[in-house]
Amino acid sequence: MTLTRTTASLVTLMVGSLLLAGCSAGGGSSSPAPATSSPATADTGATPAAASDCVTDPDAVMARTAELPTSPMPEAATTAIDEAARQGFADAAAPGAIVAVQSPDGLFLQAYGTADPATGAPMTTDMHHRVGSISKTFTGTLLLQLVDEGEAGLDDPVSDYLEGVPNGDEVTLRMLADMSSGLASYTKDEAWQASFFGDPLKVWEPDELISTGLALPPVFAPGESFDYSNTNTLLIGKVIEKITGKTFDEVIDERIIEPLGLMNTNWPGASADFPQPHAQGFTLQGETATPDAPANATDWNPSWGWTAGELITTAADLATYARHQATGSGLVSPELQRERLTGFDDYSGYGLAITCAGGWIGHTGELPGFNTVMLYDTANDITLITMTNSDIASGDCPEGATITDNPTADLPCSSPALRVATAITTALGNPYVGPGQKR
Repeated sequence: MTLTRTTASLVTLMVGSLLLAGCSAGGGSSSPAPATSSPATADTGATPAAASDCVTDPDAVMARTAELPTSPMPEAATTAIDEAARQGFADAAAPGAIVAVQSPDGLFLQAYGTADPATGAPMTTDMHHRVGSISKTFTGTLLLQLVDEGEAGLDDPVSDYLEGVPNGDEVTLRMLADMSSGLASYTKDEAWQASFFGDPLKVWEPDELISTGLALPPVFAPGESFDYSNTNTLLIGKVIEKITGKTFDEVIDERIIEPLGLMNTNWPGASADFPQPHAQGFTLQGETATPDAPANATDWNPSWGWTAGELITTAADLATYARHQATGSGLVSPELQRERLTGFDDYSGYGLAITCAGGWIGHTGELPGFNTVMLYDTANDITLITMTNSDIASGDCPEGATITDNPTADLPCSSPALRVATAITTALGNPYVGPGQKR
């Protein structure tokens, strides 16, 4: 998720395929208006192939039900990943980073840099992290579970569950999940932006956020195009609560966090409480931050993101979830997972709350101060997680979008976690390139 004040805009990098993105429109990154994290972005070269056939063998992916080893990777693989991570981190505008790579060969888990520049405390691999729009994948998974159980249908109009949604008889649950509803994101409302940045500690109610989004004119008619909107995911959250009769935090605990054993993952709700240990997070967003003095956004209240961006987790937990989300194992039926692995839009690379490019599926996440990339290589059974305690872009970015000391001005503009992830995917032999990016 990303919030970016129009008066100090961070670059709008187009939706990157995996949704990765710290700097992206389809899922993550900076846009001239606060937006939760969307697909990722980093300008690396040639246009990738169509996303609709991004996963070449869905059945092979779904057959991976055995857990991957957690023993260390062989020395050669460890060295290659570490060197790539260090290079990407050196080019990123972030004090610290955490990297997790898991494959049939084992687990690489390493931290880099500092968690708190004021004290010099090092980043550690067990630190909790705000993962922003990666939360959307959890929300989307919960919706698919209800569809599996016959409690909802992807092509049901949202008006079957909620009142007051513009074009509610035409907007379907599928359109909410794949961002084709045309409903505007509440984070694009200038009055809302002013209120958020004026008081980033404020607790926001979901109904208040949804009302703000629904009061904006629809961007297009239902199903006509793609527009990354947090309003969509909040509406899915409301549908989930309506169907289950439970609060969202109860549902996510019962259906994902507990079954997968994600012991260090939690849903904070209206609280800004941050489990220990955690890093301090820095941003150029807001009213006080400058390129010379980024703001510390660690304790900004994440309630403005609700089901689109509140989740807190660790690299190890997220690596576990990422593979289950990709294979569907323990989460959704093979039939519905196959639809999830083949239903990507060619323009955006976005599907049912996940994105795909070059065989990599996942999402990116961004909240002020924190940036995360979650990717899974469907061809090679490799999970990649990168986390940084900064959402500040580096490289050839618009003025004001990065720190004053910018030694990477000759590189394409990229968010920090995506910078690190791109370097690692290159070392792994399958460079991540999102829709609209260049290789």
